[in-house]
Amino acid sequence: MDAKVTAGPAAKALLDDLFANGLLFPSGVDGLYGRSGTFEEVIERFEAAVSKLGDVDNAERIHFPPGMARATLEKSGYLKSFPQLAGCVHSFMGGEAEHAQLLAKITAGDDWSELQDATDVCLTPAACYPLYPTVAARGALPEEGKLFDLKSYCFRHEPSQDPARMQLFRMREYVRIGTPEQVQSFRRSWLERGQGLINSLGLPCHVDLANDPFFGRAGKMLANNQRDSGLKFELLIPITSEEKPTACLSFNYHQDHFGSLWKLQFADGTPAHSGCVGFGLERVAIALFKHHGPDPKRWPAAVRKVLWG
Repeated sequence: MDAKVTAGPAAKALLDDLFANGLLFPSGVDGLYGRSGTFEEVIERFEAAVSKLGDVDNAERIHFPPGMARATLEKSGYLKSFPQLAGCVHSFMGGEAEHAQLLAKITAGDDWSELQDATDVCLTPAACYPLYPTVAARGALPEEGKLFDLKSYCFRHEPSQDPARMQLFRMREYVRIGTPEQVQSFRRSWLERGQGLINSLGLPCHVDLANDPFFGRAGKMLANNQRDSGLKFELLIPITSEEKPTACLSFNYHQDHFGSLWKLQFADGTPAHSGCVGFGLERVAIALFKHHGPDPKRWPAAVRKVLWG
């Protein structure tokens, strides 16, 4: 059974409003929605604004699919830290007899999922996870490190009627791999650029220290350490709550976690550090519709100029 994430009345009201205005379409599963052409156009225009800021850095562009190797996810440590969010693709692998059982269960309205087995594919939880082994396989990093521009649909199992907390959503990321100084300089730059972009869209926001939703008692220690070390910042926009605004951009410093894990290193064997800035594309679009209304043609001229020129 799904462990639903509680959504307050304001979140449900916003979701109903997005449905009523034909911007999102229900699927029968909380957090899984169709998007209208207008919704997609806003995301496309926002992405173009992000690219305008990021293209000056000449990042290498790589887009991975929304599925990744299960072995890669296992090695990454994601299942240790966030088992509650992960999703694995299962498929039917039986023969004729098992197929007959499957059809009988469906006809009877019984649970047929036990007749499926896990495949070698997991759903991608963050756009950058498939990147690190890919780069490590190339060999030693150059002294100047590397910069990448990524985009992927991502999955996190947290069904909710909060439209800003989808189970399948798109993430745009810039990932810097290099020395600690190179990575921290990258993050400082994007903290400034990201906040400037959101301000230019007429959206209220602020940046704050944050932590990931680590699982269990040990996770509380990891979360505290993440905050105390200043490894994660989030840009927060009030969407369904003023008191608990929604994280729409994140600015993360992984230290040498992925460098050591994947033997991602410089020519002298020193593990590389990494960091990323992530843009939650659906969340920013929903913030724009929430604060400026359902019809982009009626948005403030200054906002339209940023997005449509």
